Amino acid sequence: MTAPTLHDRSPTIGLLGSYGGLNLGDEAILECVLSCLRHHRPAGRPVVFSRNPEHTRAHHRVAATVAWQRVGREHVRGSIRRLDGLVLGGGGIIYDGEAGGYLRLVRDAQEHGIPTFAYAVGAGPLRDAEDRRIVREVMNDLTDLTVRDEESKLVLEDVGVTRTITVTADPAMLMEPEPFTREMLRDEGVPPDARLIGMSVREPGRAAEHLDVDSYHALLGEVGDFLVRRLDAHLLFVPMEADDVRHSHAVLSHMTAARRGRILHGQYRPAQILGLARHLDLAVGMRLHFLIFMALAGVPFLPLPYAGKVFDFAQVVGAPALTGVARSEAGPLLAEVDRLWDEHADRMPVLRERVAALRERARMTCERFGDFIDKIG
Repeated sequence: MTAPTLHDRSPTIGLLGSYGGLNLGDEAILECVLSCLRHHRPAGRPVVFSRNPEHTRAHHRVAATVAWQRVGREHVRGSIRRLDGLVLGGGGIIYDGEAGGYLRLVRDAQEHGIPTFAYAVGAGPLRDAEDRRIVREVMNDLTDLTVRDEESKLVLEDVGVTRTITVTADPAMLMEPEPFTREMLRDEGVPPDARLIGMSVREPGRAAEHLDVDSYHALLGEVGDFLVRRLDAHLLFVPMEADDVRHSHAVLSHMTAARRGRILHGQYRPAQILGLARHLDLAVGMRLHFLIFMALAGVPFLPLPYAGKVFDFAQVVGAPALTGVARSEAGPLLAEVDRLWDEHADRMPVLRERVAALRERARMTCERFGDFIDKIG
């Protein structure tokens, strides 16, 4: 990373998050944070701490990228010490097993007097004693702390964060669409004039620790069959990261109407997926940012909460907020899908109003970030 010259007063701002092309939601967050930075400081020099610097350089206009995983700590520390400010997030990165990796870098910045800003982060679950300790210590020393939802605020307060925590909204709420054409649909094997239902699935893991894979594959296969037959529709699975493809195939394997299902295989930018959403008539999904894209596009959607962040988003936008993903809930879930289709025209005004409010809250994060940059100089 090149150090700033004495005549260049534009601040060098580091961005630290789950960046590097692993997940379209995280890439949407990075794009929106970069857009906010450029709005306030067009000549600013963003430096992205990335899991895959090559991917970040290829897909985002940034001054520099820094690898921060599987590299020597001194290398990363040297890059941090040349910053004027460090931004943590946004996105759901403060949870057991992951929080410490991010926050040790933030602590390095704080120990060298570098201002630090948490950009609408998500937090939880946090049960591990060491993770809770570092979260408490580092978050209390942030220059400013914003979180994307009420649940994250409650998690941080439970850990012992006593400084002011401002609830805003996920940065991706400010994403703008790029075109997804009818020709692109045809290339994916989707009839462009068909009624089209979007579906999002995900893998289990630390962010979805209670997810029973076999049960939810069978459940969503049943939902897929119901949608195809009830609405005379085609089903399009939208992977938000690579492993979603495998789980989409698993759901299709449980469907008797699998010939009416397709999995999106092309490599697309987040804004193109938002453009794709405008072709959908209905959506059922697990991934938070898939649901955010549906909300932004005005598509009626049924969330399948596997974690509190999805349940919280559903409640905020007025979508049906089911309590979990389990095969025993097939009956109520199918009834909810049926009700959503019948009532979606009546629900749309509420969705549009609440999405507008969330976008305003996301702009508030951007304004606070602007104040943070102004204080740096």
